[in-house]
Amino acid sequence: MHGEWLDIGPVDQIAPGNARTLPVRGGEEIAIFHTLDNRFHALVNKCPHKQGPLSQGIVHGGVVTCPLHNWNISLKTGEAQGESADERGACVPVIPLKVDAGRIYLLRSAVLGQKAA
Repeated sequence: MHGEWLDIGPVDQIAPGNARTLPVRGGEEIAIFHTLDNRFHALVNKCPHKQGPLSQGIVHGGVVTCPLHNWNISLKTGEAQGESADERGACVPVIPLKVDAGRIYLLRSAVLGQKAA
């Protein structure tokens, strides 16, 4: 039923407003976010600016703020939200995610297709 999706656990393992990480052998670590309005998102756990760990940032609305230099990254698109020349066009990969029957699933091909930089 979930062959193309990886079951990474129950939704209650991540409190609203927080994130958890998922290490990927041979690939980039993934951050899974739970927003205060009860949505889940997954991004590569690396800010496109200085590679700060986004999982340690502040989640507010649909955005996470990088803990290193305060860049705001959209949890939906992975795009930096600032207006500076550095931020325009900067993006972190988004990992497709779904929630079903209280469990979180990541798209297997997106997780396994990640290569460590």
